[in-house]
Amino acid sequence: MSWKDENMWERNWWGHCINTFAEEVKQFVYAEKMGLFVYNYSVDMNDKSVIDIGGGPVSFLLKCRNVQGYVVDPCFFPSWIWQRYKMAGIEYLQSKGEDFTGIVADEVWLYNCLQHTDEPKKVVENAKRHGKIVRVFEWVYTSIEPGHPHSFDQETLDEWFGGQGYCHEINEGGCVGTCYYGVFDGQPKN
Repeated sequence: MSWKDENMWERNWWGHCINTFAEEVKQFVYAEKMGLFVYNYSVDMNDKSVIDIGGGPVSFLLKCRNVQGYVVDPCFFPSWIWQRYKMAGIEYLQSKGEDFTGIVADEVWLYNCLQHTDEPKKVVENAKRHGKIVRVFEWVYTSIEPGHPHSFDQETLDEWFGGQGYCHEINEGGCVGTCYYGVFDGQPKN
């Protein structure tokens, strides 16, 4: 499939974005693995700025307090999604993770994102350019199928992120499979 077809597959998978509960439950597993402290289904970001690459229609930023948030995602979602982000003080940047520019943040988040991208290595490079730290949760050793044109191993992700991530099997909160996660140094220019 072409990148345009892959992106349309992802957009169609979300449908009208009405019932996103199962995906949102998974986000709490991702958050814990990424080193975020969740209390009462929320995270206090202590006035940090965060870019969520591939945040989709229900970014984990919606569960955060005291955050200057940005969601970078190439999909066209229903207009109420953008309005919800705006009401939450989160800026939605409709862009591929490979292409966005202009923002340097305290943190960049990538969770369940890279297997959906066009050029995953470029997404990682861009994340590192735009964040002082990069928090990551990704699936590894997956099958390639529509909407998921990439599969990764720990060695490749360690190389791309420039550090040692954790990798193991999980089965919790709807998350089943082999995951890779860690917190890595970014290389912002500003």
